[in-house]
Amino acid sequence: MSDASFPTPPESPGNRARHLTRRQAIRLGAGALAAVPFAPALLGAEAQAQSRSTGLQDLIRRAIPSSGEEIPVIGMGTWQTFMVEDREEELAPLREVLRTFVDLGGTVLDSSPMYDPAEEVAGNLAAELGLLDDLWVATKVWTEGRDEGVAQMEQSMAELRRENIELMQVHNLVDVEVHLETLTEWKEQGRFRYIGVTNTSSARYPAMEAILDDERLDFIQVNYSLSERASAERILPKARERGVGVLVARPFGGGDMFPAVQGRDLPEWADEFDATAWSQFFLKYIVSHPAVTCAIPATSNPDHMRENMGACRGRLPDQATRRRMEEFFDSL
Repeated sequence: MSDASFPTPPESPGNRARHLTRRQAIRLGAGALAAVPFAPALLGAEAQAQSRSTGLQDLIRRAIPSSGEEIPVIGMGTWQTFMVEDREEELAPLREVLRTFVDLGGTVLDSSPMYDPAEEVAGNLAAELGLLDDLWVATKVWTEGRDEGVAQMEQSMAELRRENIELMQVHNLVDVEVHLETLTEWKEQGRFRYIGVTNTSSARYPAMEAILDDERLDFIQVNYSLSERASAERILPKARERGVGVLVARPFGGGDMFPAVQGRDLPEWADEFDATAWSQFFLKYIVSHPAVTCAIPATSNPDHMRENMGACRGRLPDQATRRRMEEFFDSL
């Protein structure tokens, strides 16, 4: 995914095999067909059997509204977790987290220059592990002024070891009109595949609604979880109405949700949507919302990454179960 220019998005959004990375294709036994995109009809019976056995094809994916390209519903954030010193004791668990993420089919990695040095850490580790082509990268511009924004985005791309970025976002709506002009130009030049804006403050929801009405965006990023549901009132419906993808930040409420369930067993009815850990309970609530494209939890623990990616498989709660989950969490 780090070629000089992006391929044309797949015409068939339901065709999941088109979205396997080279590394995943090799793991699936597709060897000679490792260059993507490729049609599943080209896979031999043996490769298809190996594909089913790995479970990569069983990942829950969502189509990006503006293109039809599908991405897994669980990605990875880098806020706090990748903001570390260049010391092996801090890098070692992140190296394993990134490796585990990709091995389990993850692709979407979100960062920001605000999270310094997360972009550089993620880029260096991905290069070291040979995973640059496996990642669908989202980052942000977070400064004022066109020239400053251009310089910051160039630096981000260098730190992430990318000649282009799948998604560039205006972080927290800072100087949003100025930066969206640049983002639109760079998208037309092929430097970005998608553009968008981010916001995690309910005070700025009206401004985000206005941008959704007035601008041609591919994505928004907004906070949404069982503990922070305000964006579901107007922002998520507006995004769905406008055909805009949604990345979900703060899926665990900034980590504040886990103390509420500490020492508690999952309710028995969590089996109905294949949740085996609290992280999956929380994440499956989010990605069962029809407007949500991908949630981006952050972790520096490989075991927690395995749990998070478990939310990308199995059944999702229906509307009645979602209401039950809300009532359950509110009662804690």
